[in-house]
Amino acid sequence: MADALKEEIRLSLKGRDFLGLADYTPEEIRYLIDLAIELKRKQKAGEEYKPLRGKTLGMIFEKSSTRTRVSFEVGMYQLGGYALFLSRNDLQLGRGETIWDTGQTMSRYLDGIMIRTYAHRNVVELARGATVPVINGLTDLSHPCQALCDYQTILEHKGRLQGLKIAFIGDGNNMAHSLMMGAAKLGLHFAIASPEGYEPSAEVIKLCRESAEQTGAKIDVLRDPEEAIADADIVYTDVWASMGQEAEQKQREEAFRTYQVNDELVKRAKPDYLFMHCLPAHRGEEVTESVIDGDHSIIFDQAENRLHAQKAIMAALMGD
Repeated sequence: MADALKEEIRLSLKGRDFLGLADYTPEEIRYLIDLAIELKRKQKAGEEYKPLRGKTLGMIFEKSSTRTRVSFEVGMYQLGGYALFLSRNDLQLGRGETIWDTGQTMSRYLDGIMIRTYAHRNVVELARGATVPVINGLTDLSHPCQALCDYQTILEHKGRLQGLKIAFIGDGNNMAHSLMMGAAKLGLHFAIASPEGYEPSAEVIKLCRESAEQTGAKIDVLRDPEEAIADADIVYTDVWASMGQEAEQKQREEAFRTYQVNDELVKRAKPDYLFMHCLPAHRGEEVTESVIDGDHSIIFDQAENRLHAQKAIMAALMGD
């Protein structure tokens, strides 16, 4: 990427929200990935880089988390700033204050807000009310921070993104949506296999295919996991019942029982395929131990890169 374009993108990102990859151009997404890789290099080399010195990130958690909380909190510390953890019980949100009012008020105290919530409209409404950058830490519709770190991880291992094939086996959930959008923006072939009734959102598929027309990406929404995984460079899966869907566990186990990623299924992927999972994982359900703990698995590289990708987002949006 030319230096002039990098500088143009750097300036354009300041003060922006990060609600979903659909809002970003392919060049902007690649800029953030490259920045994440550079920040990772600096951290590993022990180089101090504190562009957010004196700045504060408010972290609203309506859903509990391991990776999101720790990576954002540590990331802000490493960038020189301070992260403030706020559960639903810590805010007036739980007592009827509107999300818009919360965004307005918190913007008077903070330099950025990260929210991990259920309904996507909550993060959209928060961004409408806030006058500081709002980062989507996860909603039921999308998980863009995870997708960004996933593409960083793939690039580090494969040396390229464009033209690779990702096979997603399982629920057409928030993770599938964000990965699909990332593939559409970055020129990958994305094939998802889901049981009937568990496909990705029709609107998300439409948006992804529109982006794919501009980048040469390919989006396949399939029923057969063997068809989806054929010649895949990346094999990805997620839990069958996400947070908030615990009551559907038995029903989902029955619907997804033929969608387990196991030794037999991955034989159809490329010999050098990589296995990915956003975690937490339920070994023996969506994936067998032999696959998730095998030589092809890069799940903990993904988990580590949450730190670096989110540092890139925060530095780009909240930095001076």
